Amino acid sequence: MKILVTGGAGFIGSHTVDALLERGHEVRILDNLQKPVHLKGRPSWIPDEAEFVLGDVRDKAMWERCLDGVETVYHFAAYQDYLPDFSTFFHVNAVSTALLYEVAVAKRVSLQKVVVASSQFVQGEGLYRCRSADYADYADGGGLTQRRKGAKNLRRLEGEKVSKDRCGVFAGVMRGEEQLKRGDWEMRCPVCGEPAEWMWTPETHAAPPNAYAMAKYSQEMQAMSFGGRYAIPSVALRYSIVQGPRQSFYNAYSGACRIFSLNYYFGKAPTVYEDGKQCRDFVNIHDVVRANLMALEDGRMDGGVFNVGGGKAYTVWEFAEIVRKVSADFAEKSCLTQRRKDAKGLPEAEAPGWYRFGDTRHACSDISKIRALGWEPEKTPEDSVREYVEWLHEQDNVENILAYAEKTMKEMNVVRSSD
Repeated sequence: MKILVTGGAGFIGSHTVDALLERGHEVRILDNLQKPVHLKGRPSWIPDEAEFVLGDVRDKAMWERCLDGVETVYHFAAYQDYLPDFSTFFHVNAVSTALLYEVAVAKRVSLQKVVVASSQFVQGEGLYRCRSADYADYADGGGLTQRRKGAKNLRRLEGEKVSKDRCGVFAGVMRGEEQLKRGDWEMRCPVCGEPAEWMWTPETHAAPPNAYAMAKYSQEMQAMSFGGRYAIPSVALRYSIVQGPRQSFYNAYSGACRIFSLNYYFGKAPTVYEDGKQCRDFVNIHDVVRANLMALEDGRMDGGVFNVGGGKAYTVWEFAEIVRKVSADFAEKSCLTQRRKDAKGLPEAEAPGWYRFGDTRHACSDISKIRALGWEPEKTPEDSVREYVEWLHEQDNVENILAYAEKTMKEMNVVRSSD
């Protein structure tokens, strides 16, 4: 099968290209090698067996050229950042997806499958449950049941709505500046005002809080609508935080694994936003690639949106400690005494009270839908960090851009300080 992978030089795209070639497919890559992600130009991991086209997914003529003879498209090219250049998110992510379907329909390209890369950010703050609610607990993937193992008559959360006169399950909303300024980090029940308990959030919930998430949600809607209307089998994969080697260290604005690993690479203490108790689920790149291949090969996924996550929640503090221990182990085994000799020598993460305005408090995805089809995460965050740290130390052009990134985000008022 002839397959086009947009963003095929990037993190998720390049690993997927490798897997497709191993399965005997013919692969064409479309990538514009956008800086700063590809600061040094074409990366070494682009295989000779793949056709490489240097071009932009915002260019209709480039789509017309690259869709020629193609049977399947993986649309991974994307713009992701915390910076407030709002229009860029829509031009790169949403408009490019419209062009994909527009050209496919106009040129009568017989596409057997389109897979678009969405993001956990689409769910925004996700779903919460008031701790004081007189409700049974909800089993939706392992979240609350881990804390309340003795609860009986567990029910699904889907379809439940908060009542105006009593506490219950509710959709989280963006926390206001006044709340964050005073260091009040938790999501609060809209009825009683008490701190609420996060829940594993299914694909049925969407509340994109920023330009990146809105553009990604647009990609999902286009894939479902245009795919169904024009008989182009389409799948949207809503990834949690994906981790592993080839994540560019030149983009230090986002990505806990690379930011924390870079800090320890240079012997510095990472900065944790808010109080570090916010929960996330992390998924390994190899597990993501398996989901990508499954979307190609399993027709049961056609016309669906699927969460692809790690299935286990970690606080940012816990994750920072994983990175510290893995970095220390690597330094000790590699005799990197010029940086740190052992785990005791590496500084723990710090929480100075900064926060990223518009960030989510908790974000954990219910993966029961894709699990029901046989997919299961096999790797741990330790596996992901270990691979990334080893890869990072293999590079010979690692630059310390952390201070610059921090300064830029503060100047643009993305990172702010609580009182």
